[in-house]
Amino acid sequence: MNTYGYVRVSTRDQNEDRQLVALRAFPVVESRVYVDKASGADFERPAYRRMLRRLRKGDVLVVKSIDRLGRNYAEIQEQWRYLTKERSVAMVVLDTPLLDTRESNGSLTGVFIADLVLQILSYVAETERDNIRQRQAEGIAAAQARGVRLGRPPKPVPSEFAQVCAAWRAGTVSERAAARQLGVAPSTFHKWAQSAGA
Repeated sequence: MNTYGYVRVSTRDQNEDRQLVALRAFPVVESRVYVDKASGADFERPAYRRMLRRLRKGDVLVVKSIDRLGRNYAEIQEQWRYLTKERSVAMVVLDTPLLDTRESNGSLTGVFIADLVLQILSYVAETERDNIRQRQAEGIAAAQARGVRLGRPPKPVPSEFAQVCAAWRAGTVSERAAARQLGVAPSTFHKWAQSAGA
């Protein structure tokens, strides 16, 4: 029986130290800790896939929190089922002691409790994500109703725009070249030209 650890941070800028410290304290030896710096949108992550190939029946997989496995809770539940039922791997979620299938010793009650806790956590997390989206939408709608302009301020039209636009209208310069002369994206030049009636 081997003990493995899995760490995930969403971006290369985020720091995985907090998770690594928790895994070392468990303890998980450093050579058996797999780290991904990737989104939790799916399970197609290189370190996670390598770890799955190493896991054997009876091994233990330790994570700091359940959301380190991923952020799509339907997929987390499916992965949990795959690891604990199909692969017979024990799971330990350090932040949630009830999600420790080692304690069940294979008993139906212990596995049932861990599965139930995972279902509840998944429901709460999914509901909270929906609430956050709803609050964001309501906040945006309220700001727009107050006349707040959202997004970046519009880029000021440079003084040489009229001259460049005239050359573009005359066909002596392409839209892309015109945008390049003004130091903007072609879409910005196109928007300005439309506003100017071109």
